[in-house]
Amino acid sequence: MYPELKCVVMSKNLNPPAIRDARQLGYPKVFLLGAQHMFAMFGATVLVPVLTGLPIATTLLLAGVGTLIFHYITKLQVPAFLGSSFAFIGGYLSVKAAGVEMGMSEQLALDYACIGVFCAGLLYFVIAMLVKLFGVQKVLRFFPPIVTGPIVIAIGLVLSGSAIENSQTNWLVAMTALVTVVLANIWGKGFFKIIPIILGVIASYVLAVCLGEVDFTSLNEAPWIGLPFCYDTSVLAVFDNPDYSFMASAILAIMPIAIATIVEHIGDMCAISSTVGKDYLKDPGLHRTLTGDGIATSIASLFGAPANTTYGENTGVLNLTRVFDPMVIRLAAIFAIVISFCPKFAELIHLMPFATVGGVSLVLYGMISAVGIRNLVESKADLTLSRNVIVVAVILVLAIGVKYGAGDAVAIGSIQLSGLALAAIVGVLFNAILPQEKKEKTE
Repeated sequence: MYPELKCVVMSKNLNPPAIRDARQLGYPKVFLLGAQHMFAMFGATVLVPVLTGLPIATTLLLAGVGTLIFHYITKLQVPAFLGSSFAFIGGYLSVKAAGVEMGMSEQLALDYACIGVFCAGLLYFVIAMLVKLFGVQKVLRFFPPIVTGPIVIAIGLVLSGSAIENSQTNWLVAMTALVTVVLANIWGKGFFKIIPIILGVIASYVLAVCLGEVDFTSLNEAPWIGLPFCYDTSVLAVFDNPDYSFMASAILAIMPIAIATIVEHIGDMCAISSTVGKDYLKDPGLHRTLTGDGIATSIASLFGAPANTTYGENTGVLNLTRVFDPMVIRLAAIFAIVISFCPKFAELIHLMPFATVGGVSLVLYGMISAVGIRNLVESKADLTLSRNVIVVAVILVLAIGVKYGAGDAVAIGSIQLSGLALAAIVGVLFNAILPQEKKEKTE
């Protein structure tokens, strides 16, 4: 039998004291905190459309809209930002390649892939319904800390490679960002202590400009105002001359990935709960967070944007700043929506040096893994038991091994699975199948 499971949360706050009502800081500081969360999500959020060919402006718009929808459904309680999901990249690329082989344009093939992502979002509703009907504990028995902890650790470690790659473009700029973040967080006074990320971005960005690392030509050419979406990049374009057979193939190729992203969602919710000190799986409830994530993903896909997911980068910011007011995250969402209509400002952010993103990410991605480790420690996961060690080992090796040894994804039939997706699925299965062990009593 499985013991009662719950999401582990911190029993007390660390220094500096946690702030749950950001308005006490004053609105100018609140706006800066919101901007900091926007900077934290920006690099990873735009990276997915860059890698897949999806529109960047639409991605920013739907990341903001999806976050606001998520907050509304979760009763404005959960400080989570929803950005582009990396788990679906393999699915997008495989469907795009198959469509091109059939004579489609890359954009039209991506539109078919988005239909698959829309159906994947619907799967969240099925799991949310099961949680509502049977209770969170009966569902969580399949996702204990021994599974979600390593998945969160793996998320940070898998992302760590991109942090190093970005930093290698200019280690001086990257280290400036890293050192600024550390100095502000450890020795900063007052408000400077809770905006380390934005200070790191500004300091390293200015240095990069002084070193001649930033070319503002594209910034001068970008217009001030523009629409962030169009008909051709939405799923509506598919129905001009639909190929229902290829549509079914796209759905079958992408929809199963949602199983893994749901596991990642639960891990992220546990990480946020652990960071904030409140069990969000109970209140407002896992069924609400899953529903919010699913709706955000389905709506984003209709407009041609990537699938959404709760962002570990912003959890890292929460951990650094200790400001837990969800209003700050909603401000970041509004900022993302606004800049999606301003190609010039979006280009200014897009011109942020890779080294700046890398330097800041060295801290943020490490924070994600640290939260996963803390989940294991605070849950008192028993790693003297062989079955627990096997579950942890398989998750970590699959997630990291596939990422760095198999080109980001593995093919299982026509389905492309990322390392995280495969690790999550196998981890859940192993935890459910392997028998529970009883510790031998010592004399």
